[in-house]
Amino acid sequence: MNGLWTSLRAKIAPPIAPDIRDDFALLRADRLQAQSRLLFLALLITVPTAIYGAAPGAHVIVRVGFPMIMALACIGGFFALLRTPDMSKNVGLARRLIKRATIDSSVIALLCSTWSVASWYGAAPGTQLYYPMILMMGSLATAYCLSTLRLAAVLNIAIGVVPVFALLLASGTRMDMVFANSLLLCTGFMIHMIISQHDQLAQMLLLQKRMKSLSETDPLTGLANRRALVDQLAKRLSAGATHPAPFTLALIDLDGFKPVNDRLGHAAGDALLCQVGERLAAAAGTDAIVARIGGDEFAVLVDAAPDSSDAALSAGLLGSLIASFSIGEERVRIGASCGTAQYPIDGTTEASLFQQADLALYARKASRKSERTAQAKAQA
Repeated sequence: MNGLWTSLRAKIAPPIAPDIRDDFALLRADRLQAQSRLLFLALLITVPTAIYGAAPGAHVIVRVGFPMIMALACIGGFFALLRTPDMSKNVGLARRLIKRATIDSSVIALLCSTWSVASWYGAAPGTQLYYPMILMMGSLATAYCLSTLRLAAVLNIAIGVVPVFALLLASGTRMDMVFANSLLLCTGFMIHMIISQHDQLAQMLLLQKRMKSLSETDPLTGLANRRALVDQLAKRLSAGATHPAPFTLALIDLDGFKPVNDRLGHAAGDALLCQVGERLAAAAGTDAIVARIGGDEFAVLVDAAPDSSDAALSAGLLGSLIASFSIGEERVRIGASCGTAQYPIDGTTEASLFQQADLALYARKASRKSERTAQAKAQA
């Protein structure tokens, strides 16, 4: 039985993919804020109509009390939304809003349903049908406004439609039963729309996430690309305006990659670049951002620890490339040069940090070239 329920639930309400759950909560909360204000105002406008149109035979608490309670709830909810802070990045607050909206909307729906059922029993036979119609339209309109909250929308429909459907069937009147059948059909389509919209939002977020990942990933190595590196650099610089925290940008350029590429072919060169990326990522650590920013150029963005130095970072990165690489049946060795720039000592802008790291890189390349020339002369 549990297996059947789990299978049915997965089909009707499939779970949200873990990597978009936070984004999905933020999106639903944002849409809820925008639509709920209109919903509260619309419900508030209907309060005088509900008091005026209540069945004279209903108890005064039903005729006046319930509409007034709903009015107070709408006013409170409207102003609470006005005071709600920006939730564009606060996932916890977004989830609390969704939970509160589900509970509050269900309570309001229960008040409306009770008003309708009580008015039905207190109304003259010729006017009873108006109350199911009023409740049905209100329930469906509310469900539409809450459509991004699947559970809240379905609960509102169930609370509003089920009692009315039972009353219509129990009346025994032919047209009431016909109306009940139409109501059930309309409700089914509404629930289908809610579930479909829920799934479409989830699919949209998954697609956006995949497109963002593709736009920020180097297709060969799987590392971040230059765009992703620049974005992360901009975030650190923005945060540094209020809470300065040192970080280091390291640029790595391979020495002798072209001869390997020419001798063994482009496929071998691609394999070599992938292995270089893996070693740099392992040497930099999980908190660093390693990117391929050009043909055989890599970059590392890492937070600078108080007791660390750029020289130690360079040594660690270059040291990871000393051992030979296995390319098919070949063993290949390749050199590299590294230049670093630390924020805020060497620069406070993207351009200045890249420039400083680039100057340090080419100074190191020139130094290595001079060393090789001096060694060649000494051997001659």
